[in-house]
Amino acid sequence: MSQTVKDIACALRRADRSELEVFERSLAADTRKGVRTALERARVRIEMEEAEQRRVAALYAFEAGLAQSRDARVVVGLDEVGRGPLAGPLAVGAVVLGPEMIEGLNDSKQLKPDQRECVAEHIKATARAWTVQYVDPAFIDAHGMTASLVEAFQRAIREIERCGISPDLVLLDGNALNMDAREVNVVKGDAKCASIAAASVVAKVERDRLMQRYAQEYPAYHFDECKGYASPAHIEAIRRFGLTPIHRASFCTAFTQESLF
Repeated sequence: MSQTVKDIACALRRADRSELEVFERSLAADTRKGVRTALERARVRIEMEEAEQRRVAALYAFEAGLAQSRDARVVVGLDEVGRGPLAGPLAVGAVVLGPEMIEGLNDSKQLKPDQRECVAEHIKATARAWTVQYVDPAFIDAHGMTASLVEAFQRAIREIERCGISPDLVLLDGNALNMDAREVNVVKGDAKCASIAAASVVAKVERDRLMQRYAQEYPAYHFDECKGYASPAHIEAIRRFGLTPIHRASFCTAFTQESLF
């Protein structure tokens, strides 16, 4: 008795490349529309999965090439989150990856929130070391963003070193800060380099969680939704209620100079 279309479709949803090839040979003469559709869907799915595997492998290969060119054995990647919000801290993530390739690793901006959460947990479970360091709004107001970035990056590197790991190579996303002799800057590094991408993910997830906690303390400002950025609801709350202690006053002069907290 021949397999039903439903059974074949179910099996194809789980098939890998070699199993698909077996199915294609065994079903070559099967003209049922449902079978042909299931085979095509399986081909597309596997091609997408393989393309994703190649994309992630390229992140690791790019980093390995940088390390090899500089004879570096231990690499830490760093990235910042929260450069532009009106409220909340600047966050910098730092990650020294382990040997396991992390499925789905990507620039945090390219991942949906549930994907980021999953990838972040995988990073934290498998990395040799990771940290997220914050610079608070008062420091940003007093010293400016460039100094705040340098402060956060240096804190993150020191925390990695306190874990007993001494990086030979420090990879930063974006332009040069010249804050460490081991520094190498990679433009759009969160989309090119594995450890920078990992740093962007953990920094984004941890900062978002922090802003969700602030939303409970200051519910009028919708921090759980806007994460401190200049959404219309956030701007309206500033105009109505003033600034909170977690606002960057120097970023908010267009809206109000006053604080009611």
